[in-house]
Amino acid sequence: MTTLTIYREADLPRARHETTDSDEIAHELKSFAVRFERWPVANLNDDAGQDAILAAYGDEVARLKREGGYQAADVVRLKKGTPDTAPMRAKFLAEHTHAEDEVRFFVEGAGAFYLRGDGEVFKLVCTAGDLISVPANQRHWFDMGPDPEFCAIRLFTNPEGWVPNFTGDDIATRVPLYE
Repeated sequence: MTTLTIYREADLPRARHETTDSDEIAHELKSFAVRFERWPVANLNDDAGQDAILAAYGDEVARLKREGGYQAADVVRLKKGTPDTAPMRAKFLAEHTHAEDEVRFFVEGAGAFYLRGDGEVFKLVCTAGDLISVPANQRHWFDMGPDPEFCAIRLFTNPEGWVPNFTGDDIATRVPLYE
């Protein structure tokens, strides 16, 4: 279930608010200029590949490309039990920014985006059907959990993908992880 938890930096790790209401989540995320939408989930085979997944969401992906000027889309999938995911998890657990938007649509599974600003940290656990677009230069991090299981469509302005610019702040170590 999609969940937004809001923390005050001065009162970590205690949460000040939590909601699962999609409309409230979208409203709260506007303070970060984050786009949040819920899309219907396509009925795909468990072994559907990138081409089938992109085709299933072709209209939505084309709309996002037009609206955001995105040049490329791909699919990332991690299955439960995938070996050696700890280094991948650790890479994006540190606060960072990107020079372009980070756009992700969750086809299946879940992961948590953390957004930081104005003395607060927002933890958004995204699940199947969630689209999130984190604007360029927004401080954030991503936690796929200790045994990741998700499939997501990613859109890029730069076909090379996102390059993280780490802030060096340890804020991510003081907020509860996505378990």
